[in-house]
Amino acid sequence: MISNLKSITKIASVIVFGSVFLYNCEPEADNLGEQFFSGAELSMDSINVVAYNINNNDSIRSDASELSLAPLGAFSEGVFGMQKAAYVSQVRMAAYDPDFGANAVVDSAVLVLKPLYASDSSTVTTDENFIYSEGNIPAKKVVTSYPVLKYGKADAPLNIRVHEVTDFLGSASDMYFSNKTVNYNTELGSKAFNGRISSSAITKDADNSNLWSNDASLRVPLSAAFFQNKIIAQEGSSDLKDAANFIRYFRGIRVSVDENDGYIFKFTPSNAEIIMYYKYDKVENGTTTRPQTSYKFSLGDPNVHIGQYTYNRTDTPAAVALANANAVTGDPKLYIQGMGGPSFGIRIPDVEITKLKEKFKNDKIGIIGAKIRVYTDEVVWNNAYEKPSTFVFLQKDATGFLPEVSLSGIANFSLVSAFDLKKNPAYYDFTVTKSLKDIIETEAANKDFVVHVGGFVVNEKGELLGDTRAFTANRLVLVGTDAANSRRIQVKVVYGTK
Repeated sequence: MISNLKSITKIASVIVFGSVFLYNCEPEADNLGEQFFSGAELSMDSINVVAYNINNNDSIRSDASELSLAPLGAFSEGVFGMQKAAYVSQVRMAAYDPDFGANAVVDSAVLVLKPLYASDSSTVTTDENFIYSEGNIPAKKVVTSYPVLKYGKADAPLNIRVHEVTDFLGSASDMYFSNKTVNYNTELGSKAFNGRISSSAITKDADNSNLWSNDASLRVPLSAAFFQNKIIAQEGSSDLKDAANFIRYFRGIRVSVDENDGYIFKFTPSNAEIIMYYKYDKVENGTTTRPQTSYKFSLGDPNVHIGQYTYNRTDTPAAVALANANAVTGDPKLYIQGMGGPSFGIRIPDVEITKLKEKFKNDKIGIIGAKIRVYTDEVVWNNAYEKPSTFVFLQKDATGFLPEVSLSGIANFSLVSAFDLKKNPAYYDFTVTKSLKDIIETEAANKDFVVHVGGFVVNEKGELLGDTRAFTANRLVLVGTDAANSRRIQVKVVYGTK
């Protein structure tokens, strides 16, 4: 009988991941038992767990391997305090040992960043009487602007500054953490940023041909004099001969904001660039003209990238909770934050594991569903800030996925499910069916679970490439191990018996 029960349990647990049972904790929510256990009785236990805060010392690995997106900005609120993000990158030339032409003079330079933005919230302005400056050509200019995706205070302005880095940053394969100090000095430019980016197109009135266009981007004007002296004036020098010399000569830039409060937004480092616009003497048929051209500097791969994050948690509830974290008996409130902020751990007590093992041995139970349910704290975290919808969910000291992920190809399966994110409280279910079955039925080690703000990054084959913890700005307060709270964190275990 037990072998048959094991077989049925295996089938049922697989189907459970893709069924409504994943989203409902009560056994009567569907007819799973009738469908797969031929009259077997379904039961559910709600088991208290030990949940505790984990202090990551406001530091996380934030080098090029971790930053498929880079955060920039600052945000302050009363629970977690201030979180601020700057960005450091090397710069490389599009081609080395350049020939800029005779009497080359820089007109302007601009740092181009491409933040994530709301493509469905555009505003279009059209100037039918625009005069294109190169040749005074009558034209039409169309500008389309979009709000960037923000975390924090939506309407707060930011002043963005760009500085020259003075430290040699090394190789893109080097490991850097978010509390890395990088020295810088000369300010190259700044921009008052209103939270919107624009694309533009300029077309000639005469034949509607394109005179100028650019994709939606944030463009920070930089010093023309700096690039005249740093680049144009060095034509023919060894500093511009190859990449190895250049990254030791022009060591990089740092992008930051002045403010300590506002919002944090994200941009793609891979397509960030500096464009230098300049004129030079062009002689044709005895006539000299000065056409404008451009030269690009890449901030993408294989440059070093570093996300620099700073915090001020003085006199905040998060600081108090982290200073008093108790991994033995648990913490009543869990404080969790991305970009190196705190995480939390979960332990199913050994005494509860022993009880389940005894039921497996003596009552022939088969576990068909298990999830850890955790609610947001409706008092401490009662605000309109966006709640995270994904998490990095692992076993402590693990190097890969939880065993549940092997079943992720099943329809509707979700390792972590979020509910009522627009409400207070919201809650999350963390699926641990396979993990718990392995502990109970195969004597696998009862390891703690760990939860971080962020999400997994996988390729098309389902292979783990990393996670988004280094650039996810969300934070949250959850109900932890609190016997007096009916919404305390628990594992809901559903099992069948013959």
